[in-house]
Amino acid sequence: MTGGTDGPKGSRRRARGELEGQVLAALWAAGGPATAVVVHENLGDDDTAHTTVLTILTRLCDKGLVTRRREGRSYVYTPVDDRPGMAAAGMHSLLDDGGDRAVVLARFVSDLSAEDERLLEQLLHGDGPLRG
Repeated sequence: MTGGTDGPKGSRRRARGELEGQVLAALWAAGGPATAVVVHENLGDDDTAHTTVLTILTRLCDKGLVTRRREGRSYVYTPVDDRPGMAAAGMHSLLDDGGDRAVVLARFVSDLSAEDERLLEQLLHGDGPLRG
């Protein structure tokens, strides 16, 4: 079953992993360790139950993407990496799982804009700006 389609009542089903991405974004938006309540508020989605957010945060902990520590009667959650670090890790994972590395990289590079090509070339030569 693929996500992103309308359900029986017209509500949109999320694509696989979409809610995890949204929860991570809400956690990053918190700017520091946050409770599930804060993450739920940052989602700005009244259709997603608080218990669903807790489940997603637990899954993210199990995957090593988020840490949690007890604070009072609840947990506070912290992302292990920032957005650029998470994106880079995802790119490495896709490259590792993509089969022929040369073909995967060639296809990736062939779709880059001229500006991104220049930036990548600068980074490969140690001349590019590294931020954050």
